[in-house]
Amino acid sequence: MRLALYQPDIPQNAGTLLRLAACLGLAADIVEPAGFPVSDRAFRRAGLDYLDKVSIVRHASFGAFEVERRAAGGRLVLLTTRAETSYLDASFSPDDTLMVGRESAGAPPEVHSAADVRVAVPMRPDLRSLNVAIAAAMVLSEALRQTGQFPSWPPPA
Repeated sequence: MRLALYQPDIPQNAGTLLRLAACLGLAADIVEPAGFPVSDRAFRRAGLDYLDKVSIVRHASFGAFEVERRAAGGRLVLLTTRAETSYLDASFSPDDTLMVGRESAGAPPEVHSAADVRVAVPMRPDLRSLNVAIAAAMVLSEALRQTGQFPSWPPPA
């Protein structure tokens, strides 16, 4: 399972998402362009001391990301407020890539069209959305639970 960030525009959220991937043992993809410099130096300056614990693949565009994803196989699962399926009702697979959209604009139509599955976090209808990192943590937790891919617990001594 992988976590993909589509053109992130808030470095603190990207850092939180990369830390999440590191802690859960997932590889991460960053689809550029981002709204900030996407470099190891920039992430370290933002306080991401987990950078050495996560495998990050940067993609110059969504098209480049799609070429690599399709070659590797697996489904693209898009987290979006515009989904008709709750993540609690979705069935996840071990080789899924879960993608979050931009904090400011979500994901564009081309990403929605490419997604094999679109899921949302159920929430009150009078509110817009959750923070992207919180939504990702919720959905990844369910996906990892379903597929038995959580890191072992308790950790070995």
